[in-house]
Amino acid sequence: MSSSFVSPSSVSAAPAWDAVKGKIREQFGETIFKRWLEPLICKQWGVDVLLALPTRFMKDWVDTHYTDKLKTLFQEIDQNVKDIQLTVESALTSSEPARQVSSPIVQPHTSHSVRTSSDDKGSRIGLASMNNDRDDISSPLDPRFTFESFVVGKPNELAYAAARRVAEASQVSFNPLFLYGGVGLGKTHLMHAIAWHIRKSNPARRVMYLSAEKFMYQFVRALRFKDTMAFKEQFRSIDVLMIDDIQFISGKDSTQEEFFHTFNTLVDQNRQVIVSADKSPHDLEKIEERLRSRLGWGLCADLHPTSYELRLGILHTKAEAMKCAVPEKVLEFLGHRITSNVRELEGALNRIIAHSQLIGRPITLETTQELLQDLLRATSRRVTIEEIQKKVAEHYNVKLADMHSPRRARAVARPRQVAMYLAKQLTTRSLPEIGRKFGGRDHTTVIHAVRKIEELRGGDATLSEDVELLKRLLQQ
Repeated sequence: MSSSFVSPSSVSAAPAWDAVKGKIREQFGETIFKRWLEPLICKQWGVDVLLALPTRFMKDWVDTHYTDKLKTLFQEIDQNVKDIQLTVESALTSSEPARQVSSPIVQPHTSHSVRTSSDDKGSRIGLASMNNDRDDISSPLDPRFTFESFVVGKPNELAYAAARRVAEASQVSFNPLFLYGGVGLGKTHLMHAIAWHIRKSNPARRVMYLSAEKFMYQFVRALRFKDTMAFKEQFRSIDVLMIDDIQFISGKDSTQEEFFHTFNTLVDQNRQVIVSADKSPHDLEKIEERLRSRLGWGLCADLHPTSYELRLGILHTKAEAMKCAVPEKVLEFLGHRITSNVRELEGALNRIIAHSQLIGRPITLETTQELLQDLLRATSRRVTIEEIQKKVAEHYNVKLADMHSPRRARAVARPRQVAMYLAKQLTTRSLPEIGRKFGGRDHTTVIHAVRKIEELRGGDATLSEDVELLKRLLQQ
């Protein structure tokens, strides 16, 4: 027997594992050891050695790059070792890591007790640090945004039903879930609600919620500090990834590339991905085609602009939550006048309730109108698509009917494109809604019109002046 072998009859697995870890640290260096090999836990020692890692990503990386060298190191300690097996044990990332198995190498009657080595302590500290990093990256959840506080109506019922299905399902139903709609319509509320429900019903599932902007910041930071592998491990080892406002990575090619690979890895491992944006996947500008295609793989759920009935329901729910009796006429007035988005609607209600409680005056329709003068003036200035079409037709001396006609003559098509561009700029209507107002055209026609006018404004001073003049006239 070579002198490099340790007699199996006199050594238990724990000291032998300590010896192997010491050799691993010496051979691979401190950086690689800390990042990839320190988290290794020896679960079984015999002819086959079983090593556990906390994530599939780490297991695949170690299996690809270090298994053969690890096998050689084990055989230097124990000639009976024939093979190395790696497994994933997600419990290792919890606050109570799995204990190492410390059975004897060969002699089952060996009386050595289990002990925790200094390397093992370091491993556990490293794993705890990884969890803390993950918690730090994930954005905090708003306790107000739950399924119970979300008011459901026809404009958002599909998005709500899809969000609940994802939150309650034990298996991935559709991947990804893509929520889209205008500002203040409830996308973020639903994403927070999903995260809260999963964390409450299944605390073992690892959920990460953050904005696309924060994802980009973390990626740029990893590039700066040359720590991209740790970044990849953090994002590819979770069960549910939620990215809010994905449109903010438009034009950021490197970030899109990384998100693309992260997305593919998670979907391939049957992990849930949830994304939100202000437009549907196919309408996102400056997003790579392959990424737009993958974002549309699962279920796309649109949150439409609120209806009067939904706005009234939201106001009733909010007033009840604040334990304040608001006259029905005031709620109806707010529901009719503030139609832009839910945030402005709730903000208006907060203002009148706070004023009543702080000043001690009762809530009336008169005090509401007086208190919300600025907001009501702003909402009254919002123009309609019909007004835009009329003003543009007058300016270019074309018939109003030409805004809806199929005619493609340049003298008609250009004013129609200007009107579509202004409708996108000055109203909160979605692209499909704008298209319907222009003779039932497809939303892609609206996108083309908007891009065309933006392009022409850069080189055509006359057209640019016309557009600015029309904007001022419509906003007076």
